[in-house]
Amino acid sequence: MRPRFVVPASLVAALGLAALPAVGHAAPKHNNGITINATPDPIVTGDQVMIYGQLNTDHPGNRLIVLHHRVNPASRFTVVERTRTNASGFYEFLRADGVVTTNRNWFVAGPGGTHSRTVHEHVSDSITLAASTTTGITNHPIVFAGHVDPNHAGQRVFLQVQQGVNGDDWRTIKTERLGPGSSFAISYRFRQPGDRDVRVALAGDARNIASTSNDLTLSVQQTQNPSFTINASPQNILDGQMATISGVLFKAGSTTVPDGGVGVTLWGHSYGKPYVALQSTSTNPTTGAYTFTVAPTLNTVYRVRTTLMPKRGTAQTFEGVHDVVSITPSSLTALVGEKVTFTGGVTPDKAEHVVYLQRLGADNDWHTVKISFISALSTYQFKWTFGTPGAKQFRVLVPGGPYNDSGHSNPVSISVALPAVQTLPPAS
Repeated sequence: MRPRFVVPASLVAALGLAALPAVGHAAPKHNNGITINATPDPIVTGDQVMIYGQLNTDHPGNRLIVLHHRVNPASRFTVVERTRTNASGFYEFLRADGVVTTNRNWFVAGPGGTHSRTVHEHVSDSITLAASTTTGITNHPIVFAGHVDPNHAGQRVFLQVQQGVNGDDWRTIKTERLGPGSSFAISYRFRQPGDRDVRVALAGDARNIASTSNDLTLSVQQTQNPSFTINASPQNILDGQMATISGVLFKAGSTTVPDGGVGVTLWGHSYGKPYVALQSTSTNPTTGAYTFTVAPTLNTVYRVRTTLMPKRGTAQTFEGVHDVVSITPSSLTALVGEKVTFTGGVTPDKAEHVVYLQRLGADNDWHTVKISFISALSTYQFKWTFGTPGAKQFRVLVPGGPYNDSGHSNPVSISVALPAVQTLPPAS
């Protein structure tokens, strides 16, 4: 469940800074005596943030630098942390995991009245999402439940389904308010069968930027014809895998007496195409059962009909086919401030389809950090600059649509080291 976020808000708990002076004041007009940069920006709630820069005065070494911040709804800045410059006047602050949970402003003050400009840190919410079932039946309720962090109790969340052929056109189908614990439960009945990508979104506000949960793939099947059943196993496959379409034909009007030795034909169609006959067989003489093996490359709707008169038919069943996504990083190690390029391909062909670069957040969930489009050769490329040290996990996701269900690459881990602060990209 951005780069593609949506979110509302309420109050958050104050940060624990009791060990530091906290005299409130407005940010002063900056001068050229000291630079500042905050990276990365934006972040997911709880991620690390590094603030660094340089004191540009005579004798800049071993000078006291004081970091201030302002967190909505506070109107004034307070002191966060202190450090001293190195021999060349450079300084750095590393805000640990779990500390920066909402939008905020930063500036630093140094000796002799030096002070930096004010920089803005944008922070998205963490939204979890789970469904009571991922293989529902038409007109039966499915409950979508989750939690939003930080607490946005009372704000509205939006249940959305992906509508676009190229994978980034989301439509709200229901809304609900967050409960006192910032949790939600949304019940929804899908009237039409088919595979869908579902997410939950919140609108941005002063405390957090617009945010969404990771996507969830849902398969909604038509209610069975009890006298002529049909099932797909598994109901979702990867491109290149096989599935089995099977069922039982009973005597007309019966759900217990098998109708054996009857010719049956498997029919199927993909999005925008008519039904075509695919395979034929006969039901088992004793049990009335039938089986077909299929290997679709696109989401396909199947049904089985008797070959001869009188014509009888099953309900429709849906076989979802997930895209297969590869990923290769240009390096498995990097320094803060360096770029790594992620490249890969998608099958089946997904030229011009949207594609997401995702990073594993401190909440142990995947968050979209960059959006691009797949090339005419069904390949993609992302460049990512690292803002903080540590082990960073990435994957690439192609969101679903009518042609295929969503697919994602295996995760890759990049080990990021912190270089000497004077080698980081220049701060303004």
